[in-house]
Amino acid sequence: MKTMDFDYTLPPELIAQTPAEQRDGSRLMVINRKSGTVNHCRFSDLPEFLRPGDCLVINNSRVLPARLIGKRESGGRAEILLLKDLGQNRWDCLVKPGKSLREGAKVLFGGGKLTGIIERVGSDGERIVRFEHTGDWNELLDELGALPLPPYIKEKPSDAGRYQTVYAKSPGSAAAPTAGLHFTDELLSDLRNKGIEIAEITLHVGLGTFRPVTAEKVEDHVMHTEWCEISESAAAIVNQTRAHGGRVVAVGTTSCRTLESAALPNGTLQAGRLETGIFITPGVDFRLTDALITNFHLPQSTLLMLVSAFYTREGILAAYEEAIKERYRFFSFGDAMLIV
Repeated sequence: MKTMDFDYTLPPELIAQTPAEQRDGSRLMVINRKSGTVNHCRFSDLPEFLRPGDCLVINNSRVLPARLIGKRESGGRAEILLLKDLGQNRWDCLVKPGKSLREGAKVLFGGGKLTGIIERVGSDGERIVRFEHTGDWNELLDELGALPLPPYIKEKPSDAGRYQTVYAKSPGSAAAPTAGLHFTDELLSDLRNKGIEIAEITLHVGLGTFRPVTAEKVEDHVMHTEWCEISESAAAIVNQTRAHGGRVVAVGTTSCRTLESAALPNGTLQAGRLETGIFITPGVDFRLTDALITNFHLPQSTLLMLVSAFYTREGILAAYEEAIKERYRFFSFGDAMLIV
């Protein structure tokens, strides 16, 4: 497959700059894979398309205030974006300006409350940064950091909480698991009352979200690894759902990737922690995911390839063409799609 096979043209005005006024007020395109039918609804209509005994799998990762802006020792401005905690005060990061931040360079934040020292330059331009600080790390991040909005969002949201899901609890992501942004506490309650189970997993979104597919052939692209965790209780909910004939509905590509990374050959979910570099493209079999809730993704992205694998490339591109015609809103703050 060629990367260009997953290209499409999006009018710039359809890139959502702000979230919907109400989380569950966003639009929802519902695709039935068997019949090929497409329905245009609101996200608040989601309970109508799920059945008692189904299970939603949600990613409870919380976005870190991972964007740090400081000064180099020379006095020039510098920016570090935290991507992955490597332990011992070391992080995998993206930096600006790349030419100035070579090995040994130092960046000061908050007048010296926090110092980042470039230890190594990676093959893809990322940096391994060691941080020195006094006081509590999380408190320093809250004080000095900002949420790392995607570069295509030009307007800072008036409520930073709208870039977190209502169930976010485990800090560690460099970007939001955006399919979950549409849920409200009330909608989750309605789903539970209908007899739909909810299983929480964790995948901390990292470097792969920020890296485009640059290889000409899809199979030549290498995914960066991300840390994920499935609790014993979450695995039990998923396995019981499948044993009783219910559907496992992944909320977002992160939940889907976690499920498929930890799926055993017999179609059950294994609890535990792991690093996953799974790359799901057309032709890959899904062992656990029966339905998928997802946003509309960037052209030529690994996320678009994943949803194409879950349906078909031709079907997804046709759905995107219809979404453009119907003036759906795209990307992180945009509308959603349910594929059943």
